[in-house]
Amino acid sequence: MVPLNQLTKETILSSKVLAEVFDQEDELYRAELLAALSMRATELKVKTEFREMVKAYRKVDNETKKKKQKTAMAENWTHFSDHKYEPMKCGQWIVTDEGVRLYDPQSGRQDVIACRHPIIPVRRMQNLQTEEEQVTLAFKRNGRWRELTIPKTTVTKASKICDLSARSILVTSESAKLLVRYLADVEADNEENIPVILSSSKMGWIRGKFLPYDTGIEFDGAARFRQIYESIQSHGSREKWYQRVLDLRKKRCFEIQFMMAASFASVLISIIGGLPFMVDLWGQTEGGKSVTLLLATSIWANPNKGMYYRDYASTDVGFEALADFLNHLPVVLDDTSKRCQSVEKRFEEIIYNLCSGKGKTRSNKELGINRENVWECITLTNGEKPITSYVSQGGAINRVLEVEAGEHFFPDPQGTMDTIKHNYGFAGMDFIDVLKDMGKEEICRIQKELQAELMNDDKMQKQAISLSIVLTADKIATERIFKDGEYISVDEAKEVLVDRNELSDNERCYRFILDKVNMNEHRFDATTKCEKWGMIQKGYALIFNAAFDELCREGEFSKKSFLSWANRKGLLQTQGGQMTKNKKVSGSTVRCVWLRIEEEPEFVPVESEQMEIPFD
Repeated sequence: MVPLNQLTKETILSSKVLAEVFDQEDELYRAELLAALSMRATELKVKTEFREMVKAYRKVDNETKKKKQKTAMAENWTHFSDHKYEPMKCGQWIVTDEGVRLYDPQSGRQDVIACRHPIIPVRRMQNLQTEEEQVTLAFKRNGRWRELTIPKTTVTKASKICDLSARSILVTSESAKLLVRYLADVEADNEENIPVILSSSKMGWIRGKFLPYDTGIEFDGAARFRQIYESIQSHGSREKWYQRVLDLRKKRCFEIQFMMAASFASVLISIIGGLPFMVDLWGQTEGGKSVTLLLATSIWANPNKGMYYRDYASTDVGFEALADFLNHLPVVLDDTSKRCQSVEKRFEEIIYNLCSGKGKTRSNKELGINRENVWECITLTNGEKPITSYVSQGGAINRVLEVEAGEHFFPDPQGTMDTIKHNYGFAGMDFIDVLKDMGKEEICRIQKELQAELMNDDKMQKQAISLSIVLTADKIATERIFKDGEYISVDEAKEVLVDRNELSDNERCYRFILDKVNMNEHRFDATTKCEKWGMIQKGYALIFNAAFDELCREGEFSKKSFLSWANRKGLLQTQGGQMTKNKKVSGSTVRCVWLRIEEEPEFVPVESEQMEIPFD
């Protein structure tokens, strides 16, 4: 700069002198220069003019800086030293290894902090079931990058984004609004570069693909199912698993083959258009039921404890959520005896629900309707007693295929466990590939042929359809996976079907009441001193109304339904259009149910003829 004593009236008011002053980065030195120039302007008697020039220049200088700042902001990109992620446009934000900051025009510094560590949106996920969106955030803490997938609504509200502090993201109630604004800006500026991935919270067949095997659709389900999701994979030696299973199939063990076929069959339900059902392997302890169930599990997933399969220590809502998640893969529940108290009370309802393929309709806190849980799969289970012994209604029994396990039917269970614990998940992948090659038309043709072979007027049609699906899976697996010709015998498979008469609630009610009458003869005679239920008269049990009501309640049968059925079957004596009939008891008229006792074959005595003695 020209020495002060050499400045004239003209030069001290020139923009060149002021430019040199305002170019100084040191604000204190700049102030000293302006003070000295002001004193020189006073000496030159142009003080007022100088002040006006300084004011005007300061205004222009500030506007120029703002324009430069805006241009710089518009062209900002994220900059991370490790280049882990591609640079992203970030507008007015300054995003570096030190975090996310915003330029403060008042101070001229980057001192408005949105987050003290790097964080960027790297992926959007759109759920195929709900069409709701999730976002994956990448953030760096302690020198390590991590990714976190969360609902989109979490990063659009300051009140919700604070919850991410529990997931190692530095956000407070003060910085929350800034972080929400920053993430929205970066997403908007990079819409074409942030990939949108289709996702699903369910397994199985999704838009022609099968999860989790096919790529292109990612899992975004609840964290509680993450372990199950990660267990559905192949691990170990394909050859060891197949060799062990081929050796077992040579033994022609019906229980093993049927449970494995049922596991395969689960993914056929939606293709064929069948209804969900249960397959129950029951029998005494140490027969090999658990090993069989785990072998069926190893077709798809890790059979080790705490991975894929579950037990009955849950709630009906938990079962519903599990079935919805697995969708087409089999639900595997070990040991019916492990039911918790809440399940015990609603066991029959849980069977109905699992086999209905649809959960309950529930509202949310916004008074809307939540997405309904739906599934099309088979539930595999086992226990010491048949599952139908815990239920009374024929509708529930109709939904279960029961396989009775023989004693020690499983050859070398320990050797099998040692194999499948370390080798699993191969056959499921192979089976899905086979189904894709076959196509729906051929699969349905096989099922219809087997269904026609199974149909019988004495057997329940719904069970026959379920069994035909299991046999379809066995046929496909035998011919295209194992290629050993070891089919399940159709005649042997028919043994799991229930006769219509065995299934009818009213038929079972009739048997139940007859058993009660036979077990309590003393309550129907005139001599024994006890509470009386009625009397026996000419082939009929005359049961007092109150006693009959109590018997129906005990057996959990419908009195009205049974009496209507019994009347149609000719098992009742009625009177005056009512299902009961009057009877004089100790001088009083009492209404009773006159129920015919089923006649047993009469005893025919064998005539004893005196043989001739061949000697005197």
